[in-house]
Amino acid sequence: MSTTFDQRAKEWDKRPLRVQNAHNIAQAIKKRIPLDKEMEIMDFGVGTGLLGFEIAKDVKKVYGVDTSKKMLEELQAKNSETLRIEPIFADITKEPLTLSVDGIVSSMTLHHIKDLDSFFQTIRNNLKENGFIAIADLESEDGTFHSDNTGVHHFGFDPQTLAKTVKKAGFCDVKTQRVHTINKPHADFPVFLLTAKKC
Repeated sequence: MSTTFDQRAKEWDKRPLRVQNAHNIAQAIKKRIPLDKEMEIMDFGVGTGLLGFEIAKDVKKVYGVDTSKKMLEELQAKNSETLRIEPIFADITKEPLTLSVDGIVSSMTLHHIKDLDSFFQTIRNNLKENGFIAIADLESEDGTFHSDNTGVHHFGFDPQTLAKTVKKAGFCDVKTQRVHTINKPHADFPVFLLTAKKC
């Protein structure tokens, strides 16, 4: 999967739909979660930082985790003295990090994760007491969102079913909300945000 994203990294930020989606997700997270300058956040599947840099404006630090070196190179090129993300090249589904953070955000990455039970247990271990997750992804779709479904393990999600998976992994106060719709020529694809706290 990382090979696919490596090939697309240079052009990633040139898609207005993608940029707008990340912006809307960031705004929805900020409405739901009271971010502050003491927080350290992990952005899982950070890519070029479309979501991460928006979050970085309101917190102490963002760690950007991704399996694509090329995506992280594009992210690094956007870093500045005033706004930066620390890139981490890792596949935490295979080798979990020892990082301890106040919250974990993610945009449009979950459908690439095969074992959801294991994933949510893994990221729970990276959260401090009462830490939060804020994960956005597609609602259930027919498989036509991507032109190439290589590396796609889920054609979106039913938010209520996903909420049960999250609760089972040890999270409380699980909430879901539709926050955006991606309008493509052939169909509209709703995007939801799931938030929860570590129990």
